[in-house]
Amino acid sequence: MRIDDAVRGWRERRARRHGHSPVVIPYTGYGSTTWVRVLGRVLITHRDPDESPLESVRGWRSFTGVPVDDAPVRVEIGDRVHHVRADRGGVIDVRVDAELTPGWHEITLTSEDEQQPSTVTAPVFVVDPEAPFGIVSDIDDTVMVTALPRPLLAAWNTFVVNEHARTPTPGMSVLYDRIRTTHPAAPFLYLSTGAWNVAPTLKRFLSRNLYPAGPLLLTDWGPEPDRVFRSGRAHKIEELDRLAVEFPDMKWLLLGDDGQHDEETYSGFAEAHPQNVALIGIRQLSDSEAVLAGGRSRETWRESVTDVDWVFAPDGGGFAKALEERGLL
Repeated sequence: MRIDDAVRGWRERRARRHGHSPVVIPYTGYGSTTWVRVLGRVLITHRDPDESPLESVRGWRSFTGVPVDDAPVRVEIGDRVHHVRADRGGVIDVRVDAELTPGWHEITLTSEDEQQPSTVTAPVFVVDPEAPFGIVSDIDDTVMVTALPRPLLAAWNTFVVNEHARTPTPGMSVLYDRIRTTHPAAPFLYLSTGAWNVAPTLKRFLSRNLYPAGPLLLTDWGPEPDRVFRSGRAHKIEELDRLAVEFPDMKWLLLGDDGQHDEETYSGFAEAHPQNVALIGIRQLSDSEAVLAGGRSRETWRESVTDVDWVFAPDGGGFAKALEERGLL
C-alpha cells in the first residue's frame, strides 16, 4: 500500500504540473427517503473538455486516470449541502442524510479543487418502502457473457474490448424489463467484482442492451493491508450484508451464475438473512462457457440448509418461466 500510495502521489504531481485538474466521474447512487449513498470517483484523466466524463473513459484508458487521494467533494441534494472526501483510491462512497421521495432524482457533485473545480450530476434511485422486492444481479456471465476468470480473456475484455463487442446473455434483458414492468418500484442493483475503472463501460453496456438502470456496486482493485489484491467474493458478501442492514424489511431476488462463487455467496447470505431473500436464481453456463470460466462451482450449495427457493436456468427465458410459476411475473 505504501508503494501504491507513493506511485499515485508521483503521478498526481506530474499530472498537475502538466496542467491537468481533477474531474468527478459520477456513478448511480441509491438510498431511502431519509438517506442517500453517494457514489463516484475523483480522477485526473486526459480527455476532451467538450466530452462528458462518462464518454471519455473506456477500455484500457479507464485505467490510466490518476485517482486523487482524499479529494474534497461538495454534494448537493435538494437544499442540503454535504462536504465529503474521496478515499485513497479516489472513490466517493458515503452515506448522507436526505429527504427525497421514492423514484429517480439527480444530485450535484462538485470537485472542490483549488485550481479548477468541476461540477457533474449523478442519478440516484430512492427505494420505495412499499416495493415488493429488489433485484441484486451479478454481471459477468449473468447479464454479460464474458468467461471472466480466464486470465487472458479477462484482460482482453477489461482493457481492450468496449461495450459494443460484449455479448449480452440471451433473454436476460427481456426478463429484467418484464420484472421492471410488472414491479416498477423494484430497485435493480448490479453487483460485480469488477473495478470501478470499468463502471462507465458497464453502464453503457447495460443501457445499450436495454437493461433497467440501477447502481453498480463495484470494488477497487488496489492493495489492502493484508493482501495485494482485494477479494472479489469478500466484496460481494460485504455489499449484501450492507443491503440487509440498510433495508431490513426488503426481500431480494438474487441472480448469479454457476461459473464463480455466486451459489456459495448467496447461500451464505440466505443463511444469515433468510428474511431478506425472495429467491435465488443461478444461471447455468453452457459446457463451452464453463470450460472458459474454469469450471462450475460445487452443486452442493443448492442443497443449502436454508429454506430459500432456488431456481436454475440457462437463460432469461428459463428464469421467466420459473418466476411466472411462483407468481413473481
